[in-house]
Amino acid sequence: MSCAPTPRLLAAFLACACCVASPAAAEDRLLEETVNFSGAIAWLGSGAPAMIIAAIRDGETAVAGFGEAADNSGRAPDGDTLLRIGSISKAFCGDVTGSLAVEGRLGLTDPLANHLPGWTVPEKDGRALRLIDLATQSSGLPREVPNQTGGTPDDPFAGNTWELSKKELAADPFLFAPGTGALYSNWGFDLLGAALAHAGGKPYAELLSERILQPNGMTATKFDLAPGDEDNAMQGHNFDGAPMPFAPTPETIQCAGGLYTTANDVLKWLAWHLSDSSAEDAEWRRMLHAGWLWRDGLSPVSGLDDGGEMAAMGLGWVAVAPEGNRPMLLQKTGGLQGIFSYVAIAPSRRTGVFIAMNRFSVAGFPGMVEMANELVASLTPR
Repeated sequence: MSCAPTPRLLAAFLACACCVASPAAAEDRLLEETVNFSGAIAWLGSGAPAMIIAAIRDGETAVAGFGEAADNSGRAPDGDTLLRIGSISKAFCGDVTGSLAVEGRLGLTDPLANHLPGWTVPEKDGRALRLIDLATQSSGLPREVPNQTGGTPDDPFAGNTWELSKKELAADPFLFAPGTGALYSNWGFDLLGAALAHAGGKPYAELLSERILQPNGMTATKFDLAPGDEDNAMQGHNFDGAPMPFAPTPETIQCAGGLYTTANDVLKWLAWHLSDSSAEDAEWRRMLHAGWLWRDGLSPVSGLDDGGEMAAMGLGWVAVAPEGNRPMLLQKTGGLQGIFSYVAIAPSRRTGVFIAMNRFSVAGFPGMVEMANELVASLTPR
């Protein structure tokens, strides 16, 4: 996708310039300029009412927002606007997994059964389901818990319960033997969250807060909106443009896709991932950024190429091999309640990009992702 604007596109950009939120303060004026321009192009092509984009390079940051964060609000999204990031939550869950592993509270190759006492966890073709299989999307489990009922438009995840997971897991739901293929599974990360709570001795939400959110000053990141938060939240829209509700997050999906956050909080998280100054966390970050499962030899491989062809799986992250002037990326996509989101980091270049749009769009999402990947490439010449 070329970044060269046509006269018509430039005219549209100028016409909507009043919708652009002021970027976060940064000394890198070139970063600000590049983020604003790339974000405008992505937003104009997305068909979404609003878009937020944030980038970090060598510790400098920039944020730009476009459009209207909520219907009839008259406000553009900015770095403090709350939004749902869906499955980007899985990368946070990977962080917690790595933290517990570094401390010796769990082993990545531990059988899941070790951390779900009282549950029946069957094997498939002689292979036990392990924590690393869940974290690398190689569990062999279906995308969602089968046979969910009880949800409503305002509470669509109400049918996802631990009781249902326990019942369905015991019924031998595997589509292939764990570790032999890669298939995107939200259910796998639901189960990983339960295992982490057992290994860490407290609810997953507390582990995430103590190990990731509080140390990085991520005070806005949460699983459910508090009273009054909707006034500062980006409203999602369905494929037909209809607004979607701010649905509650049950404990069961916290690891897989439950988080609300802000662009400014995401930048704090990315700054930690890209830092090389915290020696005590170096082993932890190396574990998080490593390729734990490589594509070669896997069958099947499905649902993992939305941000570029998966070369390897990390702990919640998808690794994309270098191509042209683009360095190796760790990326994660998200989509929930009318918000499509995407994050990509190049750890070797200390650069990352986060972007989100507030409408489900088959055409707009790939363009947004491509623009984000091109932005990383432009900011990190090889």
